[in-house]
Amino acid sequence: MTAHSSPTGWLCLHSAENTSDTSAVSMSLDSRGLAYGDGFFTTMGVIDGQILWLDYHHQRLTSHSKALHIELDSDLLLNELQTHAQQLQQGMLKLIVTRSTQDVRGYGYMPSTSGSACEVWLKSSAMRVDTAEQLRLPDDRLIPLQPISTAVCLSSQISCLPPSLAGLKTLNRLDNVLASGELQDIRAQIPKCNTEKSIGEGLLRDMRGQWVEGTMSNVFYQLLDTASSNSKNFAKGNQDSQNYLTAGQWYTPSMAQSGVDGVMRQVIIDALSRTQYPVVIRSLQDEDLPKLTQLFFCNALRGIVPMSSLTLLSGDIVGFK
Repeated sequence: MTAHSSPTGWLCLHSAENTSDTSAVSMSLDSRGLAYGDGFFTTMGVIDGQILWLDYHHQRLTSHSKALHIELDSDLLLNELQTHAQQLQQGMLKLIVTRSTQDVRGYGYMPSTSGSACEVWLKSSAMRVDTAEQLRLPDDRLIPLQPISTAVCLSSQISCLPPSLAGLKTLNRLDNVLASGELQDIRAQIPKCNTEKSIGEGLLRDMRGQWVEGTMSNVFYQLLDTASSNSKNFAKGNQDSQNYLTAGQWYTPSMAQSGVDGVMRQVIIDALSRTQYPVVIRSLQDEDLPKLTQLFFCNALRGIVPMSSLTLLSGDIVGFK
């Protein structure tokens, strides 16, 4: 793949046009990603020139291109991404893959090689990837652990999708955009002097009314009636951090009809699969919320964000002690 630069800071790693004029490379208004959300993306953290959770991002590239019928050499692309990661050293790589512009009018695409062709765009952003606190997984890999925060239930809802699209990180994210806007409005209503009520994430329902994920993260939880008596809360101190994931039964909602099957979500599920308490895929209903004893959100960039409380739609607060 040959990278061509764009004035916006994006690099075109692959284009069906194969032009040698780098100044002419730009995202067209005919882009399938812009017009129809016909594509997917992934966001990768980079530390010391290495892409975090590389094997899981590789799985995403392979599974998503197959699901969307896009021809993508994921091995070749991954090699190029590693080169950019070494140049970046510390920060974030955001990758967007879209179907190439089609000659067919409207939604349709050619049932041929050209119909499966793609454009690949990459943006590198230098930033600090926080690893001050980390949790050690049963397989000895480390997950970044963020400071304890609070969460709030949002009235926004996310779409239910057909099985062919459920769980994918496609470019169709308008429901998450609106939910993030609602979360920002809630944050803006909190007085700046009130640091105790900082809200780290919002919990989202899908159109069935089941609580599925955060605005930009997956969610894991424990329940009062099934919690292990040996379960320890992270809030008690750093000495308990090694037990935070492995003590007590953790649940996470299914991605079979809505939500994004995130990289960090799968890392945690796989890491706990051979422990005393493997993660259980279980829907999270309204009646479960008052019974919550633990809650955290996670994504591939931030790692795990533990919550000390959840504010319900009613205004009631469920605290995790």
